[in-house]
Amino acid sequence: MATPMARRSVNQSSQSNKMGKSKLLSLKTRCFAAWTVEFSLLIISGLLPFSIGVYANSKSDMERTSLHPILVVAEIAIAYPLALPVSHGTRNVAWITNFAWSLALLAPLGVSGWQLYLLATTGRTTPKSWFRVRVLNKNGMSPGFAAVAQRELVGMWIVPVLTTYTVWRNSFAFPNLGAFMVIAFLLWLADSVGFGQRKPRQAWHDRLAGTYTVDDTIPFTLEQIYDQDQWSNDEEAAIASLVITPEPEGENSYKSTIWNYIKKHSNISLVGLSISSIVLILGTLISTQIYIQTQKNSRAIQQINSQQFIFLLQKLNPKSQVEEKEKVSAILALGTLENAQANQFLVDLLVKESNNLNITNIIEQALVNLGVKVIPNLKRANHFLAGRLGSEMSITASARRLQEKSLKVNIQAIKNILAVHSGNTYNLDLSRVQLSIVNSVKPKPNLVLDKVDIWGVNFKYANLNQVSFKSSRFRGPGKDGRWDTYDDWITDFSGAQMQKADLSYANLSRVLLVKTNLSRAILNQAKLSGARMIGANLSSSQLVGADLRGAVLENARLTGADLGDAKLDKADLFGARLVRATAIGAHLAYSNLTNTDWQAADLSGANLHRANLQNANLSATSLKGTILSHANLENVRFRNANLSLADLRGADLTGADFQGVILSSRRPYLTDKFVDVPTVGLESAIVRGVDFSQVKNLDPRQIAYICTQGAFHPNCP
Repeated sequence: MATPMARRSVNQSSQSNKMGKSKLLSLKTRCFAAWTVEFSLLIISGLLPFSIGVYANSKSDMERTSLHPILVVAEIAIAYPLALPVSHGTRNVAWITNFAWSLALLAPLGVSGWQLYLLATTGRTTPKSWFRVRVLNKNGMSPGFAAVAQRELVGMWIVPVLTTYTVWRNSFAFPNLGAFMVIAFLLWLADSVGFGQRKPRQAWHDRLAGTYTVDDTIPFTLEQIYDQDQWSNDEEAAIASLVITPEPEGENSYKSTIWNYIKKHSNISLVGLSISSIVLILGTLISTQIYIQTQKNSRAIQQINSQQFIFLLQKLNPKSQVEEKEKVSAILALGTLENAQANQFLVDLLVKESNNLNITNIIEQALVNLGVKVIPNLKRANHFLAGRLGSEMSITASARRLQEKSLKVNIQAIKNILAVHSGNTYNLDLSRVQLSIVNSVKPKPNLVLDKVDIWGVNFKYANLNQVSFKSSRFRGPGKDGRWDTYDDWITDFSGAQMQKADLSYANLSRVLLVKTNLSRAILNQAKLSGARMIGANLSSSQLVGADLRGAVLENARLTGADLGDAKLDKADLFGARLVRATAIGAHLAYSNLTNTDWQAADLSGANLHRANLQNANLSATSLKGTILSHANLENVRFRNANLSLADLRGADLTGADFQGVILSSRRPYLTDKFVDVPTVGLESAIVRGVDFSQVKNLDPRQIAYICTQGAFHPNCP
């Protein structure tokens, strides 16, 4: 078959003069500029509605709703391959945020779809039209949908992105997204520049699709495709003439295809095929034999274990006359068997032997030896015992004590397994488990698991009242060994009862505590950064020095809680109730405190720089020395609050209610008249430059004070 080959014509310069000298940038530069704009449009189409959604969510005086399920799925789908933290969708957003973020998903698809349609039908995207660049096939026609799919989807996205992802995922740079972007950019750059040094001048994605990128400022001729100087900026470059020359016939032509090579070297090919067939057959036979032997060994082991289980079971029969020493040996032997029946038998035996302390300890030892695989059996027994204890209200006191004792040994076995197998608890399901005996004569902690790794456990709706978890860790790095990635082992306490639990110094970062009851819990110095605590009950809890940066406490109850020196920077406390809370010296910069209720709370010395307190209730609150600079204080109720020494510079006080507000602990006024010389008290609010023109319920004394302090008000002289 004849293929076109380029040769220069003697009248090259005359044809070049007819075309004229282009005043535009070189074709290579324009192609790169067009691609940059195309990529920017794609990013902006998603980033713009996403930013609008974030902004609307921060204003949040509108109705809140759960994050849409489609967005939850999209978040997980994006986070997992990029090793980003996953929030599991446990958050509420403004209703318009759901709409904006949905648009952020759909807009890039619409923009890219339209540009691909234009490219397939006209050879130009909108940016390519701006920069006078066109994509054509070898016949000089628009490429069509099939070629565009190969060129754009496969050549420019799928192959480069998959290559980048493979290199990035297996490199030391993982999970740094910046490194991912750099590698991807270098691949795209190499595709457009480094791979285009052959004739005809095509980038790899063009060669894949059989397309050509040409200059749209001049009439198209096939010479543009084969001109070796087309990608240069040489003003003397001209269009080469096209000479159709058949490719010479000869023995080299046979090397172009595998089939021709096989026909030429038939002997070698036959030997290679024979060797490959023998290797394949032998491999199949060996692998089949290994599989059969493995299955045979597995069945043999199961049979031996079953026989041993039956033998040991006879020794543990109540009717058998065996000494306690033999009984102990049989129990310990059961703890070494890989047998599901043996596991269940030991769990059942634990309840029956709860009165014999020595045998109970031996059974617990056997269960610990079996490890976390017996947790499901213990969980079922726990549910059964807790259910009976909760339903049988008319049983005698002695029977109740017996039930509580059985439940207690069950709890102790679970505790021992979690402690001994610390760090191997991920994916354990302990939902609705009872780890705290209610109505007990001695209501002290039933479970003490201090300094233990209990990450990745499902404790949803579990009873963990008065449990001690001091310095324990509820979040692990996941199988990849890296923190803050998609596979982090994160414990789920959603809906759990954790009243009076001790979680001092515990690592609860990003842990799920949605609607968890933590009233009167101790969380001093605990790490709760990024934790999901939506609707959690933290009334009267102790959070002194706790790290709650970026935590979500939307609609949480913190009535009477102690947040002294706690770090709540960038936390979301939308609609939280903090009546009578103590937050002396707390860090709340950039936090979302919209619609929060701080009535009678103490925020002395707290830092609320640029915090959003829109519509918050700060009535009768102590804000002595509080930093409120550049905070959003629209419609805040400051009635009877103490703002002495508070820094209000740059704050937005539109609609704020200042009835009875104390701006200075000293009384600098003897009359209601304005004073000529400002009297600055040692404990006066810093209000210089603050606009009080739209503040409500200011009395004459307050107006006189703010005027003398350099603030703005229409009544200032």
